[in-house]
Formats: sequence, structure tokens, C-alpha cells
Amino acid sequence: MKKKQAVYEDSLKQVAMARSRNVYTDPDSDYYFREIVDIYKSSSTTEAATTIIKGKLEQLQNVTLNIAVTGMAEAGKSTLVNAIRGIPNNDPRAAPTGVTETTMSPIRYDHPTMPNVKIWDLPGIGTTNHQAKNFIKQKKFETYDVFIIITSERFKENDVLLAKAILKKKKLYYFVRSKIDNDIYAEQQLSRLNEAQVLANIRWDCQKYLRDLGNPKVFLISSFHLEKYDFPDLVTTLREDLPENKKLALIQSLLVYSMGVLIMKRKQFGKMIWLTAFGAGAIALNPVPGLSLACDFGILLSFFGKVHKAFGLDDESLHRLSVRVNKPVLEFKSAMTSQFRDGVNPGVLTKFLSTPLVTASATVQYVMTFFVGVGTLAAGGISVATVYHLLNKGIKEMEKDAKAVLNVAHLL
Repeated sequence: MKKKQAVYEDSLKQVAMARSRNVYTDPDSDYYFREIVDIYKSSSTTEAATTIIKGKLEQLQNVTLNIAVTGMAEAGKSTLVNAIRGIPNNDPRAAPTGVTETTMSPIRYDHPTMPNVKIWDLPGIGTTNHQAKNFIKQKKFETYDVFIIITSERFKENDVLLAKAILKKKKLYYFVRSKIDNDIYAEQQLSRLNEAQVLANIRWDCQKYLRDLGNPKVFLISSFHLEKYDFPDLVTTLREDLPENKKLALIQSLLVYSMGVLIMKRKQFGKMIWLTAFGAGAIALNPVPGLSLACDFGILLSFFGKVHKAFGLDDESLHRLSVRVNKPVLEFKSAMTSQFRDGVNPGVLTKFLSTPLVTASATVQYVMTFFVGVGTLAAGGISVATVYHLLNKGIKEMEKDAKAVLNVAHLL
């Protein structure tokens, strides 16, 4: 009994030491940590607690997010669908674009690196084939989590009618005014207005037609320049409005077009570290071949693989960035220096896990107050604290690579 208590207390000390090195101070980190404590307190065995944690991890990582893009015909719906997916209009996988209505029925487009994120290109409203009233009756609103109502001019009665129908279904919707770059160029050829004045005029012109809805915000965007205008604000608003289980899917799917997006991704994955550490390291397992460490290798491989793709470091993402900024992939690769430079696979991860670790000393009082009375936490094999440290270390390395890529692409 004394030996078991000693092992238990040693594990808590290691968790405290890991937590003292946590550079991700997002308040949600505490939420997951406290939830883990509650799971252990309510579970009869470490195995039972770990099973619950693994189930939550799987649920968060595989949750489906359905985003519907709709609005007037010829508003740039398909171009926005392609931009959200990070592919150009001439890509074979792209939603077809054209000066006439090219979408006759809802078409689903899976994200190229995040297949659980689905972007729907809905038919334009107000065309002969899709009058507003019929559109509302025929479309299965329950399929979609978010609606983006887009126009390239001013919003009209059909747009308001659609928004009211979405609101009745208690769904999220956002108004987007597209092709802003074209409008700025055209307006500045005719007047002396600066960019800020042009944007203010367009926003006012759009919002005056939406007063029946309480003057909702209109996001001004260019699908060819997501880093400019209001697209970053739209992403931030979506992140704030979505349920917690949908946020990770959204943020993972975003194209890394700025440092702001990279920071957002880093923080979101930082929030997942405690869950992943407990899921992978709480139960004593056989050592991974080639290592003296014991952990759930599959969980770590999956986690790092998702971070690698979300940070835009995989070959597919680098190729899409290459096309977008007209830079060869080799230039991006040359700037990357981490152990994950050539991807995440079992061999690379095994080498990474064999890296010597330095554990700093720290007080254990904080974590001990959470785990008072918890007797199910095991410290067999690799400790939760060590896994936690490895996850943090891996994220930092990949973040450094992502910053280097952004620098080469002149997006910093």
C-alpha cells in the first residue's frame, strides 16, 4: 500500500513539474485539466479513466463541421468555397466557377487535409431555378452548422428572408460581402477616397438593408486575399460562436495565411496537450520498440500528424502554398529545421521520443490540491509529465518551422 502511494505521489510531482513549464496559458487548458481530475475521481481504475479520456480525444479530433456557403447567383460562392479549402479555382478538385449559375443542387466539398470539415456550395437564391421560398423549404437546414450568406453587391430581400429562416432553426449565419478588392480598385479610379473610406461606404451600404435583423455585422472579404480585410475577423467570430467541440475542426482546417492563424492553431492544440498526455501516458504499457519509454505510440503519432498538417507543413499544404505565392516548395523545405521537416511517421517519431529530456524542479502543491483523494492515477512506464513535455516540445519545433515557411512566403 505504501509503495502504491509513493508511486502515486511521484506521478503527481511529475505532472506538477510539467505544468510549471506550460507555455500555453489559455484558460481552457485549466478546463481540460480539471475535467481530467474529475474523470479520475469518478473512475474506479486508471484503465477506466484512460478509456474515457481517449474517447473524448477521439470525439474532439473527429467531430464533423459543415459550413454552407449560399447567396445570390454570381456572388462568388464557389470561389469562396475554394478559398476556404485552400485551393485555386483551376484545381481539378475545385468547385466550378463561372459567370452563370453553376450550382444546381447542394454540393459537398471535403477539405483536402481535414476530411471531417465539409464545405457546401449551395445554389444561388433568387434565380429562376431557386426562388427563395422554395429554397428554404427544400434545403435540409439541420445538415449545416454554419451558413455564410454572400453577395458581391448589396444584400436583398431574399438574403434577409434566408437569414430569418436560419435564425428560426437556431443556426449560426454570417453576412459576407465579396470581391472587395475589385470594388476598392474601381472606386479609387473614380474618386479620391482612400481604402478605409471605401470599405466604410460599402459596409454602410450593405448594413442599411439588414436593419430588420438588428444590423448584424457584414464581413468584407476578398477570396483571393484572405489575409486582408475582414476574413480574419470572420474566423475569430466563428471560433467564438462555435461550440467547443467544433472549434478544433475549424481551426485545424484553416489555411495558414498569417502569423495570427498560426498562433490560433498553436493555442488550440496547446489546449489538447493534457488530454493527450493522460491518454497516452497514464497506463503502464510495454516499451515502444527502439525506446526505453512506454506509452500509447498511436495517440502520439496521430496528435503530431494532425499538428503537422494543421500548421501547413505537409507536402500537400506546401504545394498549395507554392502555387498561391509563386515560390518553389524546395524554398519552404530548406527553411524548415525541425525533426518533423520531412513529415510525421513512426521512424521520425521514434527518433524524436528518444531525445534526452531535462526536467525542471517545481512545486507540487498546485496539482496536489486537485488530486487529493484520487488513488487511481498510475505512474507505470513513461510518466504523464514526460509525455506532456514531449508534446509541448514537438509543437514548438513545428511552430518554428511554420514561422520559417511564412517568412519565405512573405506572409509574416
